[in-house]
Amino acid sequence: MLVVAAFLAFSVPPYLTLDPSLSRLEPPEGNDLYYPLLVAHVLFGSVAMTTACFQIWPAFRTRHRRGHRITGRVYVFGGVLPAGLLGLYIGWHTAAGPSVRVANIVGSALWLAVTIAGLRMARRRRFGEHRKWMSRSFALTMSIVLSRVVNVVATIALMPQVDTTFHGSEKLMQYSAASIGVWLSPLLLLLLTDWLLERRKSGGPRPPVQDRGQGTPSAT
Repeated sequence: MLVVAAFLAFSVPPYLTLDPSLSRLEPPEGNDLYYPLLVAHVLFGSVAMTTACFQIWPAFRTRHRRGHRITGRVYVFGGVLPAGLLGLYIGWHTAAGPSVRVANIVGSALWLAVTIAGLRMARRRRFGEHRKWMSRSFALTMSIVLSRVVNVVATIALMPQVDTTFHGSEKLMQYSAASIGVWLSPLLLLLLTDWLLERRKSGGPRPPVQDRGQGTPSAT
């Protein structure tokens, strides 16, 4: 929660001004639709990140089952679905090159897919599978935070190659660093998530929540 709060406090305020000149992403020239949709994407994404914290909080999930279901619905319908759909448009019109474009589109589509899978499992009352899919959804939600860290590390690592690999183009180097961030971050978090899920399945500690029966909490 502290990480999310710090990230949102740093990332969101420039978009609340509705001033395109303060955007952290360069709007495509002549595309007047991009910036308003980017602002909406940021706001819906903020909802997803905030409510996701409550979804994985064991004490909240077990003690406030109705609250868990309510925040789960907000996470899906007021966060991931609108942010993911807008992410497809934002990703397609990125100015950071084709690699970042493909990464953004694939990431948004995957985010939508795993979240919808989690929603379907909850509605079928298959809560064990629901938790697995929503854990993957959480990982993709938080990958934006890790991507910023990876981007900084990649920029530092690539900086000495500006005059050689990138032929003096600092912008090309920045695009490459951004590409590393948006590809590597979701991959690392998904691998970590599935490793933890398999570790738990093979005999690790399990959450004190039943998979079956009345009153079982779910994210939806």
